Amino acid sequence: MAGPILINLRAQVIEEAARLRLPAVYFQPEFVEEGGLASYSANIEDMCRRSAGHVDKILKGAKAADLPIERPLKFELLINLKTAKSLGLVIPGDLLARADRVIN
Repeated sequence: MAGPILINLRAQVIEEAARLRLPAVYFQPEFVEEGGLASYSANIEDMCRRSAGHVDKILKGAKAADLPIERPLKFELLINLKTAKSLGLVIPGDLLARADRVIN
C-alpha cells in the first residue's frame, strides 16, 4: 500500500524482504532501483504531462468539476535481475521482454 511512511522506510522494507527471501513487487520504481525485485506502476511523468492539459483548460476558464476524470494510461514494469538472482529466481524471458526496464 502506498503512503509516505512506507516510502520513507523503503530501505528497511527492501532489506526485510531480502532477509525473509520474499519476492516482493512494489508500487514505485524507486524500490527496484534500490534493490527490490520488481515494480509495476503508473508512469508518474506521463500522468503529470497529461495533467498539464487540465491545468491549461482551467486557466482558460473551464470549471474543474466539468472536466472528465482521467486514469493512468501508461504503466511501467521494472525488474531487478540482481535481486532475482539473490533470491534464486529465474525470470522468464517473455516477462523480461515485456519489462520497460531491467536492472542488472
